[in-house]
Amino acid sequence: MAKSERSLEILFDRYVSARELVIESGYGLEIDWQASRNILSVQEPEFLRETAWVILNSGMRESVIRRRFTRIDDAFMGFSSAICIKKHRVQCFGKAMEVFGHEKKIKAIISAACRVAMVGFPSVRAWLIRDGTEYLRTFDYLGPATSKHLAKNLGMEVAKPDRHLLRIADATGYSSVAKLCADLSMLTGDSQRVVDLVLWRHATLRSDYVSWFKS
Repeated sequence: MAKSERSLEILFDRYVSARELVIESGYGLEIDWQASRNILSVQEPEFLRETAWVILNSGMRESVIRRRFTRIDDAFMGFSSAICIKKHRVQCFGKAMEVFGHEKKIKAIISAACRVAMVGFPSVRAWLIRDGTEYLRTFDYLGPATSKHLAKNLGMEVAKPDRHLLRIADATGYSSVAKLCADLSMLTGDSQRVVDLVLWRHATLRSDYVSWFKS
């Protein structure tokens, strides 16, 4: 069912206010970073690093992973080369486990690097551009939501249906996060991935975000 002009106007006003709060709270650089993402220019280290970031964040508070990620980056030699990670995977595993003791997640990061090393990153990027999140879901620990999270961070025009965005979609009368972000993208000119980021970050900044969007 199409939204009325009045409801879209209210949604627009809410989003603009949310965006302003995110920027005023010191997260403007996050918006700039998300807006700058472009899947066509992604290189191997970015892919490896963002894959690790999304895998580790699955089911965790982002702030927890952020505090540890510099040491994770060091454990995987700066994610500079999939071949290097594959060659030194035993050492990488040991160092990473000292930082974040979740064996399945650390093994999933190593598995992803080994796949990239085996086929070469140009092939990985080509398959990703062709098949999108369906391709990402063939990697360990990337499911329906996390594959969209990674695709968004790599510069694809998608939104992730995490718990915050699902609640906002429900509060604003949308049946899906994708439709909510698509409408806001159309109204504001922000990409869907930026809309996603603004809504998510806003939700972490105010605990009453659901009732605020609903009112």
